[in-house]
Amino acid sequence: MDIQHLVDRLEDLIDEGRHMPFSKFTMIDEERALELIDQMRISIPEEIEKASRVLAQRDRILAQSNEEAARIIQGAREQGNQLLDREATVQAAQSRAANIIEQARQEAENITAEADRYVLETLSKLEQQLARALNTVRNGINEAATTGAAQPLPPAQFPAPMPRQVVEVGGRIESPKENNK
Repeated sequence: MDIQHLVDRLEDLIDEGRHMPFSKFTMIDEERALELIDQMRISIPEEIEKASRVLAQRDRILAQSNEEAARIIQGAREQGNQLLDREATVQAAQSRAANIIEQARQEAENITAEADRYVLETLSKLEQQLARALNTVRNGINEAATTGAAQPLPPAQFPAPMPRQVVEVGGRIESPKENNK
């Protein structure tokens, strides 16, 4: 089940709760709230699995690009060897082979850089979605806890967001941009 849908259902549950007169407290159905939280706990690993699939796709794209680059380089070497056999075109063949090899290397770097950007962007979006969902769940738990309907879980049971790290993308070192949350 989609984590965003579960967050929306939790928000609806809070909205449907009875407001206590002369206070900011709302009474909610504890059983439904706990059921939604359990579903969220199940859904979050699914989101992580999606991220793993994205990483696997990135690895597959990188492997394909490396294979293609190796094939292009092998073809360039073979073509270069054929051209070298002809005495009249020795210099032209060397230059052409070097250009093809360089072109293949650049193409492989471009494919790798694009794959890295795609993975970084996808994982950043997933991180944002998970952070929003976790924030909503924490707010719901705190709200439920303030009504006295449920005991809050200790904060240590919720993992803190991972710190952003510097990432090497296509030979360049980049630091992912911080998004306002």
